[in-house]
Amino acid sequence: MKPKLRWGVIILMVWLVSLTGHTQELTAGDYQEPYRPQWHFSPPSGWMNDPNGLVYHQGEYHLFYQYYPDATRWGPMHWGHAVSRDLVHWQHLPIALAPDDKGYIFSGSIVADRLNTSGLGKDGVIPLVALFTYHDPKAAAQNTRNHESQGLAFSLDNGRSWQKYANNPVIPNPGETQDFRDPKVFWHAPSQHWIMALSVTDHVQFWRSKNLIDWQYQSSFGKGLGAQGGVWECPDLLPFTLPGSDQTHWALLLNLNPGGPQGGSGIQYFIGDFDGKTFSLDPDFANTLQSQEAVWLDHGADNYAGVTWSGVEDGRTLFIGWMSNWLYGQQLPTHPWRSSMTMPRTLDMVSTAQGLRLKSRPVAELESLRQPLSLTEHREANRLTMQSQTDIMQSEWWFEFRLPEQESILELIFSNELGEKLVLGVDKGQFYIDRSQAGRADFSEVFATKHRAPLIISDNALSIRLFLDHSAVEVFVNDGQLSMTERFFPSRPYTSLSISGRAELKQKQSYKLASIW
Repeated sequence: MKPKLRWGVIILMVWLVSLTGHTQELTAGDYQEPYRPQWHFSPPSGWMNDPNGLVYHQGEYHLFYQYYPDATRWGPMHWGHAVSRDLVHWQHLPIALAPDDKGYIFSGSIVADRLNTSGLGKDGVIPLVALFTYHDPKAAAQNTRNHESQGLAFSLDNGRSWQKYANNPVIPNPGETQDFRDPKVFWHAPSQHWIMALSVTDHVQFWRSKNLIDWQYQSSFGKGLGAQGGVWECPDLLPFTLPGSDQTHWALLLNLNPGGPQGGSGIQYFIGDFDGKTFSLDPDFANTLQSQEAVWLDHGADNYAGVTWSGVEDGRTLFIGWMSNWLYGQQLPTHPWRSSMTMPRTLDMVSTAQGLRLKSRPVAELESLRQPLSLTEHREANRLTMQSQTDIMQSEWWFEFRLPEQESILELIFSNELGEKLVLGVDKGQFYIDRSQAGRADFSEVFATKHRAPLIISDNALSIRLFLDHSAVEVFVNDGQLSMTERFFPSRPYTSLSISGRAELKQKQSYKLASIW
């Protein structure tokens, strides 16, 4: 949503830029720049952070996002816009929402008002209704604590043009907190109401409405629960039904900055029940929180502000996140753009020995990008090396291992001729990603690190599916029960993968992935 800086300093910086007329020169990128992902979404130029307004409507997946078109650092927030028919190939569209006299356009959500409960539809056209946060920068600089409120806009042409509601804001700030933002809205059929989850510093508020315009506060959740090291942002309340069951369980995604699992930004979640007004924790999940700080959706450093699409018609819960971290996101060595999204993922709820949990997997549509990947193999003792004559920076890999009964040690090393290497592995009951020698890290004192996550193994079997895209790696362990997302910036492309350790490699597959641009 915003960098962890004092708002007075931010507003002063923006004001100085406006006085001097000095901005970083940007031109639209050609998508061949160093470190540019080739099948992850990124803007042509400028700064991007949170995904916003995810909605599927009339055959299109809409991706709106926090956007500052005039520089590669955070600035006055707009909503950028892109659409896709397959979650793989994206078409850039003009900016959807721009700042006005009420403030910057912070994060929010969009729903298709199919019953026209808002009365904003005309001549049978289903309106797309956006709920977003207005952020008043002048009031923020004065620390008035009432500078964020909820606004509404609507579209009658499938998101191509937007009209802001004349009587904004639809939810004024009560004047109790400086963090009052990121409305995520959905239709709750049992209660016949629209439900809004809203982040308020260290907890979530639930509001409801009959018409998307008039909202009533219902309840709060989260004070003193989970990770509390920073501001709670971008909530998302999601229903799931387990296979073979007719009972609905609910998951509440809750983004946090700082205080994530690797420092800085992260996504925690809670599992429980929702009755249309109140969210209550599942007893087993509550017991889990007594023994650990939080349950994380992704244990890597670079998955934040993640939310899901509304209106999806095939029953999937589809997710995407901002593939960065506020610790260093504004310093990443890219130009003329900065930031990318994660790959789209499906979220599922599963029953585990630890209780109900979420797992995430890449959407199946990404398999359409697969192409042959030519590799030569060399085996020596307990090491298998796979070498490419070109590079392996756009690739997908899948491995199945049989782990020995004794302590397991396994390493997967992606490397180049300069000796730079990205290392993934298993050691002492943990999975890790080590980017300490992966390439450039001069832009941040905290970037070159080794990140660990708890690993649960069943029947000594371990599966690893991972994706490389020039400056990003996304890893899904044991069918997505553990995921890690990380950025890295090698000086030259990786051309080799070596696997070593005491684990037995049972199966492997590899693919080159085509560019979407």
